[in-house]
Order: sequence, then structure tokens, then C-alpha cells
Amino acid sequence: MPFYRGRNILNWALINDEKSFGITVHYIDEGIDTGDIILQKHYEINDSDDYSTLLQTAHNQCGYVLYEALKMILGGDFKPIKQSNIDKYGFYCTQRKFGDEMIDWNQNSRDVFNFIRAITHPAPLARAIINDKEMKIIKAIYHQNAPTYKCVNGAIVGISKDGFWVKCADKALEITEFEYEGRIKIGDRFKIS
Repeated sequence: MPFYRGRNILNWALINDEKSFGITVHYIDEGIDTGDIILQKHYEINDSDDYSTLLQTAHNQCGYVLYEALKMILGGDFKPIKQSNIDKYGFYCTQRKFGDEMIDWNQNSRDVFNFIRAITHPAPLARAIINDKEMKIIKAIYHQNAPTYKCVNGAIVGISKDGFWVKCADKALEITEFEYEGRIKIGDRFKIS
């Protein structure tokens, strides 16, 4: 707080390529997630994390953070922080809706990677259309040193041991886990909206 107010914040933190996420205990007021902050704890996000690992961390840590905040309140040993003292505006994240899971291959590979890991299990999974069929994409690997080049976005440009490579706006992204009824080959193209 005051950032990532609202719903689905773990998904949005990954989509926005954040390097950490927070658990905040705050007072409830007339707004939505706008009350004064009692306690905040931050947890690192790295490239091996996805929605399920962040959710597990949040489930494991929320009780400890709440317990520490309650001890602070009972001890009177704290000063609440107004969210406007951190940032005048902050922002809200909206609920994800049906159709939001479709991949935009015109984005750069880092953004597509973040999108895929943000809505993996137990979320609805990232999706794309190829050969007139829907593919659910569970996991991708971002290769920072992959070459940047121009090509058709959404094109399959390589086959790997565990999956395939698909061209994004800047470079190719390796897709390693997916659900699809059919065969993928070099030259196939995902539908671009």
C-alpha cells in the first residue's frame, strides 16, 4: 500500500515485473485499502517465481505479519503511516475477467513471460490461438541473452527439447509447459489480435 490496492495483486505484481511484493496490515476506513498502515513486510520476487509460489509465500506469511501487527497495537508501540505520506495517489488493480488471459505476442518477451507466470495455476492460465485451436500456456522461460531481431510476432521460430520458441516483439521466448491438442512446427503462427 498505497500501491496494488484492490484485487488480484499478486497477478498484477508479476505482470508489472516487480522485484518484490508486500503484505500490509492497515486500518479499515471508508475507502478500499486506503486506511493507515500498521505494518508492512516485503518479499523478493525472482524469475523462478510465478503466481503459485507468491500465493504460497503470502499464505505462509500473512499470519505472522498479522500477529506482529497485533502485538504492536496491544503494546501501543507504533505510529500508523498515512498512505498519502508514501505516495499522494497510489493505484488500484482491477479484477481479471474472462478474455484477459489472451497473450499479446506484440509485446516484448519479458512482458509475455511475466504475463504467463502471473496467471499460471491456480489461475486460469495464459491462452493463445494457433492452427484454429486454443493453447493453454503454463510455463515459459525468459532468456535474457536471446538475440533481438525483427520477424513475424507470434511465429514459431524453434523447437526445443521441452517445447518451442515463439517470436515476440523483441526476441523469442521459450514455452516449456502447455496444453494443446495438436502438433507444433516451425513456421506455425499464433493468432495476433
